[in-house]
Amino acid sequence: MNKTELIEATAAEADISKAAAGRALDAILATVVKAVAKGDSVTLIGFGAFKSSKRAARTGRNPQTGKELKIAATTVPRFTAGAGFKAAVAGKKVAKKK
Repeated sequence: MNKTELIEATAAEADISKAAAGRALDAILATVVKAVAKGDSVTLIGFGAFKSSKRAARTGRNPQTGKELKIAATTVPRFTAGAGFKAAVAGKKVAKKK
């Protein structure tokens, strides 16, 4: 599913226009990106969590020459799936908490 198909499905599910669904999706994605770039985490209960993670400097190899090279430390985005999302993908029913 690409972004256009996601917008169409969201518009149909929420009974709103495609334009409104597109604006909402763009706003959500921009907000998540800004928060994670700042170092905050975004947690959506049942779906998952977006956060940033530091990756240490390391030594790698050029696959063409075999020569060692230094790979700099960096910060990367991470997503951890929530229990509800994992269960849905696995085809299991999610037990609701009381």
